[in-house]
Amino acid sequence: MFKQKGENMRIRNFLPMNRSDMEARGWDELDFLLITGDAYVDHSSFGVAIIARVLEKHDFRVGILAQPDWKDLRDFRAMGKPRLACLISGGNLDSMVNHYTAAKKKRHKDAYSPGGKSGLRPDRTTIAYSNRVREALPGVPVIIGGIEASLRRFAHYDYWSDDVRRSILLDSQADLLVFGMGEKSIVEVAERLNNGVPIDQITNVRGTMVSLAGDVVPQDTLVLPSFEDVTSDKKKYAEAFWVQYNQQDPFRGKAMVQSHGRKSVLQNQPSLPLTQAEMDAIYALPFMGTYHPSYEGQGGVPAIEEVEFSLTSVRGCYGACSFCALTFHQGRIVQSRSAESIIREAEQMTWNDRFKGYIHDVGGPTANFRRPACKEQLNRGACSHKQCLFPEPCDKLEIDHEEYLDILRRLRNLPKVKKVFVRSGIRYDVVLADRNSGFLRELCEHHVSGQLKVAPEHVSEEVLRRMGKPGKAVYEEFVQRFREANEELGKEQYLVPYLISSHPGSTMKEAVELAEYVRDMGVNPEQVQDFIPTPGTLSTCMYYAGLDPHTMEPVYVPHSMHEKAMQRALIQYRSPRNHGLVEEALRLAHREDLIGYGPKCLIRPRKYVRADPLEKDGKPSKMSKGRVRRSGMKSKSVAVAGKEAPYKDERSKAAPSKGAQGKETPPKGALSKEPRYKGVRSLEAPNKALQGKESRFKRARREDSSPDKAEPGKSVRFKDTRSVEKAPYKGAPGKAGGYRDARTVEKVAHKGAPSKEEHFKDTRSAEKATYKGVPGETGSYKAERSIVPSYKGAPGKAGRYKDARSVEATPYRGTSSKASGYKDARSIETAPYKGELGAEGYKNKRNAETPTKGVQSKEVAYTGTQSKEAQREGIQEKEKARFWRGPDNLLHKGKRKHRGGKKDK
Repeated sequence: MFKQKGENMRIRNFLPMNRSDMEARGWDELDFLLITGDAYVDHSSFGVAIIARVLEKHDFRVGILAQPDWKDLRDFRAMGKPRLACLISGGNLDSMVNHYTAAKKKRHKDAYSPGGKSGLRPDRTTIAYSNRVREALPGVPVIIGGIEASLRRFAHYDYWSDDVRRSILLDSQADLLVFGMGEKSIVEVAERLNNGVPIDQITNVRGTMVSLAGDVVPQDTLVLPSFEDVTSDKKKYAEAFWVQYNQQDPFRGKAMVQSHGRKSVLQNQPSLPLTQAEMDAIYALPFMGTYHPSYEGQGGVPAIEEVEFSLTSVRGCYGACSFCALTFHQGRIVQSRSAESIIREAEQMTWNDRFKGYIHDVGGPTANFRRPACKEQLNRGACSHKQCLFPEPCDKLEIDHEEYLDILRRLRNLPKVKKVFVRSGIRYDVVLADRNSGFLRELCEHHVSGQLKVAPEHVSEEVLRRMGKPGKAVYEEFVQRFREANEELGKEQYLVPYLISSHPGSTMKEAVELAEYVRDMGVNPEQVQDFIPTPGTLSTCMYYAGLDPHTMEPVYVPHSMHEKAMQRALIQYRSPRNHGLVEEALRLAHREDLIGYGPKCLIRPRKYVRADPLEKDGKPSKMSKGRVRRSGMKSKSVAVAGKEAPYKDERSKAAPSKGAQGKETPPKGALSKEPRYKGVRSLEAPNKALQGKESRFKRARREDSSPDKAEPGKSVRFKDTRSVEKAPYKGAPGKAGGYRDARTVEKVAHKGAPSKEEHFKDTRSAEKATYKGVPGETGSYKAERSIVPSYKGAPGKAGRYKDARSVEATPYRGTSSKASGYKDARSIETAPYKGELGAEGYKNKRNAETPTKGVQSKEVAYTGTQSKEAQREGIQEKEKARFWRGPDNLLHKGKRKHRGGKKDK
């Protein structure tokens, strides 16, 4: 009872997620309904939680609707119509990045959903939710925000649709868009709504964007190239982006407007950076620090694992890397919390029952940034004409690690704290620029968990210039100093470099250069990110426009998926599955000198020049399991005699292809455009047992064999017609016999009837073989057998057979007479069968003229049970795999081929 009461109290500390939670608080109406594409995690690392708690602090009633079913309007109505507005966020990640990889393949897991399950949010989540709210809650103002809305607020290139899309404000039909972190903006908007100001009159709040009708342009506003211009002219797109990029500073940035046909979007100036007191107040809000208890039964929310015991110390980053969206979202001005605020949160963290003594991280976008780059940034903003760190650190850059080191020392001295790690990115060029600090040594001594993450991203000077990153020499100096520090401390610790493949500016030459560097460093990098062109970054602008928006210089861009796969494979050249891609890339780059057996070679040459037929875009299929095949040659063409084969993989009598060891090998089906059909074989094309590893087909056919299902004959109608002659098939032990499923006219031996001539699994007679529902003179049977062979367990002259019926009265499982009622007794007379309503009262007689596979009634399924003696003999035959029984009914020892074509050892 007390446990249940405590659980209810714990749930009440979370914000309401349903109507019952509202009633528990005594609420009959919400002020704001906050809809999110993530599961509800009440932690300061989740933007939705911060916005909700900030509004709660200002006395607004906020409810959380997490991952509603966007196909059902009832989910959006469950908590009622909010008094002021609906707030919509796609989640902590852009929904398309959340759903798809750089290769545009669907991701199997979603770390921000319960149990890591994917598919709980729609693509383009913000747009989908907003349009459903319009249907479910008409008349309620809709405000969108979060990373997805923030980065897609202007006309932008969308990688997944490969075109330029309109502003998300227009596509979502929202009333207002809040960009950036949004705490100040949303509070001001909420206050105005609460004071009765209509949503369409709230147009000048910092950090917001609104839509305008007509050509009205406010004063002191920059006019960007229109949507129509940027979609038709890539140079215009680059120009528009460069203006947007430079106006994101809160001090010198101006409002901007972009026309979209009859409507326009107006972005107001960005919000001013938070002061340290404001930052402390936000992180002092009553966050629960974990996911909602309702997710316990679903396995929790995986995204909390890394951040649950981590501390955010800063926001913003003046590194301004080209591929990073932080400039567009958090800005270049660093905002930090006080040491007391961080220590207070750490002390509260130690009270958690799940805390094991380890603080996972203390940092932010960049761990060793604590203050703005210089004092002037807080007065006039960041410089528009140059960056703080690239190509060289600015002379006015203020670098001091002492404050950060002091915080780390105080944290590791707290009771219950065993270790404090730094896992956020370390900006190594800033570490090197601080010559008077022992930061690196103390970092290695106390705050590295065996591996330190750094981000050189590349080593080619051309690529690094496009990325806005320091040169290769700077990284190598840091590596050397890191090694020296660890040697002094007697520690064996390593750097984990983050690398990016196929970034704009990276040709195959630069990719090979990076691979050589990886080889020389002796590392096998796992942290490799194939470049994803996400909205809001300089690199994405280069990817789409092919121009550097800063200089308008042309930039080489690897667009094709195959080239991107090759560049990534070069970095991970040690992986066997990448061998084919690496070899192709080296030959394209004219670097065949790296293929060989020397110490500088990346890969060894293949013994046989043959491509994996199951390999697509350099990646092996599931069937190949990543193994590199080395036998055989890839056939280029197949000459088919007679008319054109209707299926891929049809074998010709006249022109079989040659594969490994000179044996005839089936072609790969490159000539046919028809759907692949498994297994059309010629009369003379032996299968896997004779050809090697290339054949993978299951049935033998020929053009002039028995008619197919669509062409029923008088007495023969097979679903899978076989050759009238001996069509050799898989696993032939002799020259003509021993095939898995071939039918002949003459000798109809069943599985287990060994002879040198025939060894078939399920042969039918050519005379009396009405197949699967073809009515004959004696009725409609599913699988009629020959009258010659005897049934398994009743050994006759021909041996032991699996499912053949004897002409003579071979009793089955307990000898039966006419009067006896056994399950499936066969005899030349009318052996009674369960259910036939005849003279003896049974349903389905067998006789010598119409033997069947076991025609059944609906009540009884014939299973072909065997006598005990037959079962024992069958087991013995399986156990004695090296012996086989010949037509003389004697056991023979020797080589015999099985289905897979492998010989007995």
